[in-house]
Amino acid sequence: MEKELFADRLKAAMEKRQFKQVDLIRAASEKGVKLGKSHISQYVNGKTVPRAEILSLLAGILQVDEDWLMGNEIQEKNSGALPAPEKNEMENNSLAGGKKMYQIKKSSKLNNVLYDVRGPVVEEAEKMEEAGTQILKLNIGNPAPFGFRTPDEVIYDMRQQLTECEGYSPAKGLFSARKAIMQYAQLKKIPNVSIEDIYTGNGVSELINICMSALLDDGDEILIPSPDYPLWTACATLAGGKAVHYICDEESEWYPDMEDIKKKINDRTKAIVIINPNNPTGALYPREVLQQIVDIAREHHLIIFSDEIYDRLVMDGEEHISIASLAPDLFCVTFSGLSKSHMIAGFRIGWMILSGNKKIAKDYVEGLKMLSNMRLCSNVPAQSIVQTALGGHQSVRDYIVPGGRIYEQREFIYKALTDIPGVTAVKPKAAFYIFPKLDIKKFNITNDEQFALDLLRDKKILLIHGGGFNWHEPDHFRIVYLPRIEILKESVKKIGDFLSYYQQQ
Repeated sequence: MEKELFADRLKAAMEKRQFKQVDLIRAASEKGVKLGKSHISQYVNGKTVPRAEILSLLAGILQVDEDWLMGNEIQEKNSGALPAPEKNEMENNSLAGGKKMYQIKKSSKLNNVLYDVRGPVVEEAEKMEEAGTQILKLNIGNPAPFGFRTPDEVIYDMRQQLTECEGYSPAKGLFSARKAIMQYAQLKKIPNVSIEDIYTGNGVSELINICMSALLDDGDEILIPSPDYPLWTACATLAGGKAVHYICDEESEWYPDMEDIKKKINDRTKAIVIINPNNPTGALYPREVLQQIVDIAREHHLIIFSDEIYDRLVMDGEEHISIASLAPDLFCVTFSGLSKSHMIAGFRIGWMILSGNKKIAKDYVEGLKMLSNMRLCSNVPAQSIVQTALGGHQSVRDYIVPGGRIYEQREFIYKALTDIPGVTAVKPKAAFYIFPKLDIKKFNITNDEQFALDLLRDKKILLIHGGGFNWHEPDHFRIVYLPRIEILKESVKKIGDFLSYYQQQ
């Protein structure tokens, strides 16, 4: 296949010039091009191929012909090209019976779309499981496997209503579901919301994709936090836009760096995304931070997209504030759902709320309606439980106070990780993730994905490296602390033992 042949030739060219992945990143940076570690890793592992301008850049750095690098059947340039024997050996891998194999190619729109939360490290874990190895999974925030069960009342209500959910619902969703979401928006003080401003989706993921597709033209830019939840970057890229990552500052409780945001705005910038509470850091943004973001959005006429899927998982007596409540004069889209804050994952029911100044977004809203109509509707049985879930007993409240599982597991994981030499962390205030920092000099780490793979193979622990969240340095990883303390204790013990001798090669 094309991507596998490209990967073989890329690795051969790197070996010839004695280049590591970090050398490619550094060389690209010197030419004014930012290449992410995850992108290079995907190229080297045969998961994807670069778009034309990146291909040209890599060929120039490695001093090989672009067509040869992509596997096209032409003679390579004399200057710096690989020797013929190496070339022929790799070409033979793409031939069957002397004829070039027929290939069905993926769309070039996917060339720079990455989603490492289910990427190469996870694929390696799946192969190990297929071979009979038991893997401890700390990689995905999936509550059910760790004993956080859907409330009985919700299951009962869905069963009672199944016979009424056999057909399609209106594209935006059932009236009862949207009415409950509208009332929830009122409790969050989100302004200027009617039932027509509520859209249900097959999880928030589907709605993010719809929002990006309806908004972005080729070359349009959108500000997304780094670290981010990578679906935002993937959807923006797939829509033809450019994700511009603003830095969240670890030294300041992982709050967004306002000066970095300001310097990255230009006349192509259409919107800003915030994730609050934050995945992967567990940060919770206070009112003053949110107000600064509103002020910037107001000055530059930006849409605010606010991902608030963890809004009820807030600890230490803190309060979650919806940024839309501070911006009645701006157009805002607020996302939430049942999978995280209500621990009802797998049912795939999320929603978005349009609020504020909707007059200026009339044309955009028409685009949202069109795309919403095209998928007919979201999961109707799941919609049927929204009213019960939002209005009934909120079991998550018992988890986030002293003595509750989420609270106590947060307390344990923070102390246990920061007791490991070479590991530091900011204590999360919300959600169920922690984003620790590694001393890369101590462990000689230049590739965080390799670190995650080495840990997986050695200790059978699966976690996601920081680059999977579009973090710019190879010095972080994310842990999901949903497992019970006895499992977390075993995990951290193994991680500590691994780091006691680990030196990346």
